[in-house]
Amino acid sequence: MSYTLLATRYLPTSITLDSTPRSDIMGEPEVFRLERASKTIAANRAARHEYFILETYEAGIALTGTEVKSLRLGKGNLKESYAQIKNGEAFLQNCHISPYDFGNRFNHEPLRPRKLLLHKEEIRRLIGKTKEKGLTLVPLSLYFDEKNRVKVELALAKGKKLYDKRDDLAKKDAQRDVERALRGKE
Repeated sequence: MSYTLLATRYLPTSITLDSTPRSDIMGEPEVFRLERASKTIAANRAARHEYFILETYEAGIALTGTEVKSLRLGKGNLKESYAQIKNGEAFLQNCHISPYDFGNRFNHEPLRPRKLLLHKEEIRRLIGKTKEKGLTLVPLSLYFDEKNRVKVELALAKGKKLYDKRDDLAKKDAQRDVERALRGKE
């Protein structure tokens, strides 16, 4: 039996009570499991196809109130977005957050640049890495963390060539065939 607790300021937390009494089977009391999950708002699935992911970073993002409300409704899109470092600050460019439907005249612009919150050491490291030829910052996902704050998973990535993409697709197809064959034998 599964219960979901909803709090006003926190992520939904689910508490699962095992349906079989363990005390009868193993002499243990029934166990409550507390599970916390981060809610993914948007994922950039094409990024893993287009780039080699070298490193990942978690960054906060500075948003307005209507942007957060719109993201709670799942209206965020990371396609064609990228991160850029200007004057020692990181910004997320081309990230589309739809205007909040119930917002008034102070609603936000959908494609405005949004400041990413990173430590200075991380920014300095990223400046050095992005100056190397072929490396770029790509957002992989946008999600709410345990404290209900919006976070961006950034990746330091290198672009794939066409033959690299073909190799990856061939490997995925071969892996899928092997899994099918194994399922067929069982």
